[in-house]
Amino acid sequence: MSSLYQTLAEQIHHWTRELGFQQVGISAADVSDQQQHFQNWIDKGYHGDMAWMVEHGEKRTQPQKLIPGTTRVISVRMNYLPPETEQIKILKSPSKAYVSRYALGRDYHKLIRKRLATIAQKIEDFCQSHDIPLPENQRAFVDSAPVLERPLAQQAGLGWVGKHTLLINKSAGSWFFLGEIYTNLPLPTNQHIPENACGDCQACLQVCPTDAFPKPYVLDATRCISYLTIENKGPIAEEFREVMGNRVFGCDDCQAICPWNKYADFTKEKDFHPRHHLDSAELVDLFNWNEQEFLDRTAGSAIRRIGYQNWLRNLAIGLGNAPASTEIVHALNRRIEANEEGWLQEHFLWALERQKQPPKRRKRKLKRN
Repeated sequence: MSSLYQTLAEQIHHWTRELGFQQVGISAADVSDQQQHFQNWIDKGYHGDMAWMVEHGEKRTQPQKLIPGTTRVISVRMNYLPPETEQIKILKSPSKAYVSRYALGRDYHKLIRKRLATIAQKIEDFCQSHDIPLPENQRAFVDSAPVLERPLAQQAGLGWVGKHTLLINKSAGSWFFLGEIYTNLPLPTNQHIPENACGDCQACLQVCPTDAFPKPYVLDATRCISYLTIENKGPIAEEFREVMGNRVFGCDDCQAICPWNKYADFTKEKDFHPRHHLDSAELVDLFNWNEQEFLDRTAGSAIRRIGYQNWLRNLAIGLGNAPASTEIVHALNRRIEANEEGWLQEHFLWALERQKQPPKRRKRKLKRN
């Protein structure tokens, strides 16, 4: 029987390659050694308003408590970095909008989940054709449940968790998505855990505009631009606005500077390539979208989930940091005259006041208090 499960594991590697994944690994379903680290993170309030991070208790670190019977986790990764998006050039062009590279194309959740479902079905077909017990409660996840995907992926041999808390692969960097299949099949597990190769490098910690890393391997999400522009619903504290620059959806600074990303490959998935010129759009052009345009042009995109008002909020901050422009002033005045909600109006007024001020050197980084 063990030889059949070895054959199945080999087939899983074959199927994932066929379906566009760059790597797959299998681990035991146990990351309970992460529980104390996770609890300390919660206790410090670093999760901010993400209440769901607290609600599921030990289901994150003990997968069998999420899906009963789980003994193995199949972890996969898929590259998402589009070619020629020139992230550094856009970051240094303050009148343009910087959108995190993962969100330039279609939302990854459905694409990856569908392919994982295909693999799960192939696993069941294999079991049936070889007369071995079918998996029970087998489920696929893509950033959609209480799953500690990075520690699990590390155990599966896909890379190591870096100082910026993202997974790094020695030959592929970190520009990739992760997904998992929970199963109860006794598949052979990875026996080689990649060595942490961050060494003495502090680049990702030092480049963070908002100083969101209180120490290596710990992220204070409440200071992270990705959290502020995506997860945070409502006002963004004024202390963070100037250093946000033109980042209007997420932030890639800690990845862009990572030396291991010189080995990263571009995605082969056309669905992850930029749509509506979001890789080089002018801030003011996006700010001028009406709500229907926003809904139409973010259909099938991760951007849509933040909603139109938070999209305007983020763009207003970008406009406040942009070079003085009559077009920007007019666009802001039109929004102010439209009597948007008070908390949103405050961002427009802040941006307008900034546009009226003489140019000054932008702060490079916000220091933690």
